[in-house]
Amino acid sequence: MTAGIKALILAAVACLMTAAPDVGAQTKKLKLGVEGAYPPFSQMEPSGKLTGFDIDIANALCAQLKAECTMVQLSFDGMIPALQSRKIDAVVASMSITDERRKAVDFTDKYYKTPARFVVKNGVKLELSPAGLKGKRVGVQRSTTHDRFVGDSFKSADIVRYTKQSEVFLDLASGRVDAAVLDAVAAEAGFLKTPQGKGFGFVGPEYEDPKYFGFGAGIALRKGDNALREDFNRAIAAIRANGVYKKIQDVYFDFDVYGIDPKAAVPVVPAAAPVSALVKK
Repeated sequence: MTAGIKALILAAVACLMTAAPDVGAQTKKLKLGVEGAYPPFSQMEPSGKLTGFDIDIANALCAQLKAECTMVQLSFDGMIPALQSRKIDAVVASMSITDERRKAVDFTDKYYKTPARFVVKNGVKLELSPAGLKGKRVGVQRSTTHDRFVGDSFKSADIVRYTKQSEVFLDLASGRVDAAVLDAVAAEAGFLKTPQGKGFGFVGPEYEDPKYFGFGAGIALRKGDNALREDFNRAIAAIRANGVYKKIQDVYFDFDVYGIDPKAAVPVVPAAAPVSALVKK
């Protein structure tokens, strides 16, 4: 074989390699755990369609990643077990980034951050102190960050725990509890702006102590799934930079739901934690 012919063959091979499709660049397929029962972040429409801020953010991130995503509706306390058993690949369900949860799962950067607040009937004077809430019935969703906060901070209160947030609202509206503690945005959209919440309002300060409420809501992933975490982090940064995030935000909120604090540096905690301790917002 002459040097000239050899050179032509090598050039042809190079052209074929350049033109051939990259078989490794297949569309990423992901299963995302979502709740569908936490308006305005996620809810199920009568038609059976999932909607809400979490759902739209998940779809935007999947588009940015050029991934084919399937939404898997789960109860919130089933999210981490489903993630660990590989039934889903990530959780996009307003899950607060807390040190305790980081013992069992990894998180992306936050994609929003909102405070917790008390909700009471208008005109009710309630002193938000251990003495002021002594004997008062305070409704919370069971096993949430709000449940832990009230239990630690207002030990003399009569804490009434519910499986669903809608059950808290029902008893608050009927007077069976004196106050409720929950995410401020969920309280406004899911109760105060509805007919059921007429005559009720916020009282007291906003609560954001990272000890209880973490560092914002992030996407949860299996421990060590670093490549996917970084993919999501880049996608979160991209949709914030290209305006997609704001367009989604403006559909649901009239304020900056992302929060004004800088990107939080959350330490990795390697020790294992029981799944039962890692539930709810």
